Amino acid sequence: MTSLRERRVWAIVPAAGRGARFASSSATRSQPKQYAALRGATVIEWSLRALLAEPRIHAVVVALAPDDSHWVSVASRLKSNKLYTTLGGPTRQQTVLEGLAFLAAHADPHDWVLVHDAARPCLSLQDLGRLLDALETQEHGAVLAAPLVDTIKRETREGVATVDREGLWRALTPQVFALDELRTALEDSAREGVIVTDEAQAIERRGGRPALVAGSAFNVKVTRPEDLIAAENILKNMEETPMRVGQGFDVHAFGEGDHVVLGGVRIPHVRGIVAHSDGDVVIHALCDAVLGALGDGDIGQHFPDTDARYRGADSRTFLKAVAEKIAAAGLKLMNADVTVVAEAPRIGAHRAAMARNLAEDLGVSIRQINIKATTTERLGFIGRGDGLAAFASVLLGV
Repeated sequence: MTSLRERRVWAIVPAAGRGARFASSSATRSQPKQYAALRGATVIEWSLRALLAEPRIHAVVVALAPDDSHWVSVASRLKSNKLYTTLGGPTRQQTVLEGLAFLAAHADPHDWVLVHDAARPCLSLQDLGRLLDALETQEHGAVLAAPLVDTIKRETREGVATVDREGLWRALTPQVFALDELRTALEDSAREGVIVTDEAQAIERRGGRPALVAGSAFNVKVTRPEDLIAAENILKNMEETPMRVGQGFDVHAFGEGDHVVLGGVRIPHVRGIVAHSDGDVVIHALCDAVLGALGDGDIGQHFPDTDARYRGADSRTFLKAVAEKIAAAGLKLMNADVTVVAEAPRIGAHRAAMARNLAEDLGVSIRQINIKATTTERLGFIGRGDGLAAFASVLLGV
């Protein structure tokens, strides 16, 4: 079986529904539930944040209603290059199929496709990570689910009966399956006139047995206006660590050339930098610090020096991509502190320009960026003039 490392993961978020039960409230009739306000954003923004922050998800397709007038403002706030849109259909089943048809032009038939409700805002990165981890060993995909813990009753003509809850789970989203298998399963169900209530049911009808991955019972779906209160409390409790600290380090050797690039500023020097990209140690260290604070690997994982796309690349493109990850995680850069370690060149005359570049790329005030420099008192390889380095520390908050 092809491993997860060799199969890209895509996501579809069906967002074409009106939410009839939610809209029955007179205060919300003109607004679909996915666009209801929730803790300074909208429900769908919260539903998308974990997907956009998970590096293993290649892209997210949001399937919208033809008359959707709300999405443009949401997309402008999310500012993610992983987001795409297509038109949905009259039912969830058809909307997911439209999303799959859109992906068919970009993805391999064996790629994984994850489907997540637009009105399920409390998905944690931990649950999403466990779901994707399960794909390493599962052939028929996986479903995030929570075991039932309450006593279950069934109403019958004869009265009320207690149901044995052993082995019963409450299906959540995301649910993830191979693209071609999910598309075929949903098409078969539609052709046979069967309305499935989730994607797993369509897979099961064709003999598939997706794995159940234990997820949080707090991954609630907003169905009625009162669910917003529960979701707000859950999100508030999920913010147990609103401050995240990260540190980064980068070093490069001197080589042929007549300049170095630091903080996006070209600085004349008697030697150049040996590097795959432009060798900007300031930005590389800063990117690593941010990725560390996000718990999202390192710069080599996201922009590998084995990728020809990054040969000679302007490192500011890396910083802008990392800034998008900060926003997708619902965080903000509180401050960044960078130390350049070099005998030469001197950076005093360039610090303001460097700080302006970093602030611009990170979308913050220049007052939140500090850049300083030091030497090694002529000790070690830096003291000998063989190279230079940079340290960076960042604080992220809500």
